[in-house]
Amino acid sequence: MSIITRVHNKGLQINAWVAKLSATFRQFPFIRISWHSIGRFLPVLFAVSFTAVVLGNFTPATAQIPQSPRQEIRGVWLTNNDFDIMKHQAKVQETMAQLRQLNFNTVYPLVWNDGYTKYPSEVAQQLGIPFFFKGAEGQDVIADIISQSRRQGLLAIPWFEFGFMVPLTSELASARPNWLTQKQDGTQTSITAAGEVAWFNPFHPEVQKFITDLVVEVITKYNADGIQFDDHMSLPVDFGYDSYTIKLYTEETGNPPPSNPQAQAWVQWRADKITAFMQRLHQAVKQRKPNAIFSVSPNYYDFAYKFQLQDWLNWMRLGIIDELVMQVYRNDLDAFISQITRPEIVETQQYIPTGIGIMAGLRNRPVSIQQIQSQVQAAQARGLGAVFFYYESLWEEAPEPVEERQAGFLKVFANSALRDTSQITRRQPTFDTLTVPLYTKGSGGQAGRGYYLEVSLGGDRPRRILLDTGSAGLRVTKEFLGNVPVQKTGQIIKEVLSDGTILEGELVYTTMRIGLLATEEPIPVQVVTSRKCIPQKPNCSAKGGAAFSGIIGVNYSEKTLPYNLLRKLPGNLSNGFIVTGNGGSNNNGSLTLGLTEKNRAGFKMASLKQQPAIASIPGNRWDSRLIGVCLTISGSATKNNCNSRMVTDTTARNGFVEFKSASLAGKLKSGRLRPENTVKVGIPNVLDYSLVPGNRDGFNAWNLNISKEAEYPILVNSGIGFFDKYDVLFDSGNGQQGFRVRN
Repeated sequence: MSIITRVHNKGLQINAWVAKLSATFRQFPFIRISWHSIGRFLPVLFAVSFTAVVLGNFTPATAQIPQSPRQEIRGVWLTNNDFDIMKHQAKVQETMAQLRQLNFNTVYPLVWNDGYTKYPSEVAQQLGIPFFFKGAEGQDVIADIISQSRRQGLLAIPWFEFGFMVPLTSELASARPNWLTQKQDGTQTSITAAGEVAWFNPFHPEVQKFITDLVVEVITKYNADGIQFDDHMSLPVDFGYDSYTIKLYTEETGNPPPSNPQAQAWVQWRADKITAFMQRLHQAVKQRKPNAIFSVSPNYYDFAYKFQLQDWLNWMRLGIIDELVMQVYRNDLDAFISQITRPEIVETQQYIPTGIGIMAGLRNRPVSIQQIQSQVQAAQARGLGAVFFYYESLWEEAPEPVEERQAGFLKVFANSALRDTSQITRRQPTFDTLTVPLYTKGSGGQAGRGYYLEVSLGGDRPRRILLDTGSAGLRVTKEFLGNVPVQKTGQIIKEVLSDGTILEGELVYTTMRIGLLATEEPIPVQVVTSRKCIPQKPNCSAKGGAAFSGIIGVNYSEKTLPYNLLRKLPGNLSNGFIVTGNGGSNNNGSLTLGLTEKNRAGFKMASLKQQPAIASIPGNRWDSRLIGVCLTISGSATKNNCNSRMVTDTTARNGFVEFKSASLAGKLKSGRLRPENTVKVGIPNVLDYSLVPGNRDGFNAWNLNISKEAEYPILVNSGIGFFDKYDVLFDSGNGQQGFRVRN
């Protein structure tokens, strides 16, 4: 089917639905319902669907797919409308018993919307937000629902419907105006099916604390089976132009937010910030109850990411979520099936229980039991569960008699399918491979060319630190470390870099995050308090007190602690990496974590020599100095000497050769080579690299050093300019380096 046909068909489906919904609104203006994201069906979404079709799917990474059975979700949301009848204890008891008889297994009671909680919250009361919802008998309705559901063997997962969304007129929004974010023109609200609403700033620490405190309160107060967030745990793409976010973005990137709210880097920065918050929220929940289900119910991925900054596929891949229920409110069965067969759903259901949110009807837009059955059966045929929006429309407000509706549900849920939360365990990230940017500028003002990786220590904000393929271990200054929590050892360690820089300082332990990947345990870090040059190399990087924020060394030839921290990445991500340069431009390079058959393609491999194991260092150790390297320098006595060793080093601004004997240098003296001293470096059948020495820093400048104290007769450091011509692969499992000519 052509793109035009697909767009046309999608437009017809959405416009027909919107027309019906608009008619419903006009006929029944008094209806007030917990709409659960029906706002995505507003007319503007025809354009959204067009964009989604044209741009295709986001695929941030490729995941390994294990084969294991998943529990089938059979659930229903309990909304504002449902609470009108759930106020009565007898009705709650009857409801849970009836759901159990029809082989449902999960209920999602509303606990947060409109800026208020549906339960007596100390967190909200401390902010002066009153609680006004009680049961008819004065009871805590949420406690009653959870108690009665457990009695029937149902899971009760409280549902945070509004997430970051809040009415502008609510008491909470009025009391905390600094918590709100805004559009570029200063507008603070957007129009949704819930009406005109404002949005809390997901990046503001006070907002994050408030949401976290509410969630932890629910888990603790009710020992709930889990917690669920829907598509409002997000931010519309037009928002984020408040003063707090502008300042934060500018500090971290060096530039103000772009005027185009859909600019890729601006979208990703905000989406990643929300993801990082969800990681911390997940951790807070699991600390209170490790087997609590961390559930999300978003829109389909293209829409969620591009227009709501909700990167839920990444959440799944990072191991944040334990359950997914994707909302698919469609009348047409073909349109419904096209959504539930999307690649991200196929991938997700291999790891966690996955269900589809199905519209069971609205008060003024009933849905037939035949449509419901056909959609449930389509989901079940693909190994997916079903959650219905909402309880009252199951059979209380429906086009068919109650008995017929209930018989219809029993037909699709013919057998019992109870769920067991004891199977909820901590999941490792499922990435096979992941690529993160390498920036051309660091956070500490280092001069000259380099590749900088964003690293966060101890939960602090990310900072850019120099990536070094010529050393091992994370080494930072006190200023870089700041006030993050560390475990001190009192042990002073020393490291000598390839350019002759001596780094000295205390060994401490703290957690680390690269991008959105966090270590599960504290890792060793050297806090550098002294930098100086060895006598043999007086012109090292420490000369003159040049700016330095730190180095993350990523080779596998550790001598002692700290070690290459890429070893501690989860799963396949720890088996090696690829450095892709920027061709000498101002564009970013990249670091690809995790080696796969696909990303190994095109590399020619050279073997490294294995080193003895060190008890405190995980994995195999390899001498990072390649052997059997052939070197020729015009005008010297070195002609195709293939007994040389070579280091590929991203931190060496200039390439250099170190000779142990002056006789190897011939007439050449220590210092910078001239253009007539053409350098050729090669490994048979692997690489053939040559350059004319010049003066442009970091590209073709090449130094020569003669030192009797040198460890080897000839050692070549190819310098950062080498990465302008070659992608370089480091294989920690097989002890190899790979080289691929860049086009």
